[in-house]
Amino acid sequence: MSRAHKPVALAVLTLLAVAGCGGGPAEEKNAGAGNDGKSPLAQYMGEMFSGGGGSMVASRAIRIGGEQSSEKELADQRKIGELTAACMKKEGFEYVVTQPETGDKKSKFDEAFSLPPDKFAAQYGYGISTIDFASITAADQGDDPNSKIRAKLSPTAQKAYDKALDGDSAMAGGGVVISKPGEKSSAKVPENMGCRGDAIEQVYGKPGDKDAPDLNKFDSLFKDLETLRKRIESDPRVTEAAQKWSDCMADAGHSGLRKVDDGRTKIHERMQALTSGGRPATPPKSGVMKMPTLKDVDPAKAAELRKDEIALAVQDHKCRQAGYDESYKKVQYELEAEFVKDNKAQLEQYKEITSNDKGGK
Repeated sequence: MSRAHKPVALAVLTLLAVAGCGGGPAEEKNAGAGNDGKSPLAQYMGEMFSGGGGSMVASRAIRIGGEQSSEKELADQRKIGELTAACMKKEGFEYVVTQPETGDKKSKFDEAFSLPPDKFAAQYGYGISTIDFASITAADQGDDPNSKIRAKLSPTAQKAYDKALDGDSAMAGGGVVISKPGEKSSAKVPENMGCRGDAIEQVYGKPGDKDAPDLNKFDSLFKDLETLRKRIESDPRVTEAAQKWSDCMADAGHSGLRKVDDGRTKIHERMQALTSGGRPATPPKSGVMKMPTLKDVDPAKAAELRKDEIALAVQDHKCRQAGYDESYKKVQYELEAEFVKDNKAQLEQYKEITSNDKGGK
């Protein structure tokens, strides 16, 4: 997460990625099921759970800000602001405590992600090269007084300000520590979390402390979810629909795509090649992943990638709508319902422990 996202934006996200690249933001938000828009498993795995497009992602995150923040959450945010300001003062910088966000303020990215899948694809493709999160500037903060304070500093002083505020994550161009539940990550949480990170830890506790939920007990559940994903993908109804999707893409000039995530993967690879100079990505040692950005890439090449991404995503959506999405969703919900019936007790435990963790809902 970039320091420019929100006044309080440095949270540690616990995420289970059961399979590769999932659907785009718009596709996930509009997947829908029933009256509440959740699939059978999403009722238990969290509001960010996605099981569409050949992938399953379940996550629970420390909730800092967001829609309909409770009085307790707002109080915690104010406390974080006060602790951050006191720390920054010791570091020799002015920092103004702002009012916590209540969810009423919308950013330009909120508007983008609220678009229906077809409109999102037409404007942003998959959201890979078209939304450059890492290059968000202080101007995106709007009336945030701290953005104005920082803007008045010299370039050297700005770097010192950023490091004081966000520690090592500021030096990585904005990032977030990600690890699988129940699995030790090779990446380490940065030792220097900055004033804001320290303030968050004081209010919410450190990741992995005695108050954090122990997800090791759900190792077997995660393995069963992977088995479920394979069952869905290998279902004859899905494989037949995937072949029709592949033929549809080939007829439109996009040959060689066999899996429904191949289009997205292709753009990811091109993005990586441009932003890393062709060097393969390596796991971060600091625990802070640097977000890829096109700001230092040849503008002509960046524009070409964006154009290709949008064209590919638009056709991808059309071919999915021709039958794949409906077939996958039918099989997904059918098998998920069976899974819930057979594993309800463990799913209830997972829901309870991840919904009531320190700082959660």
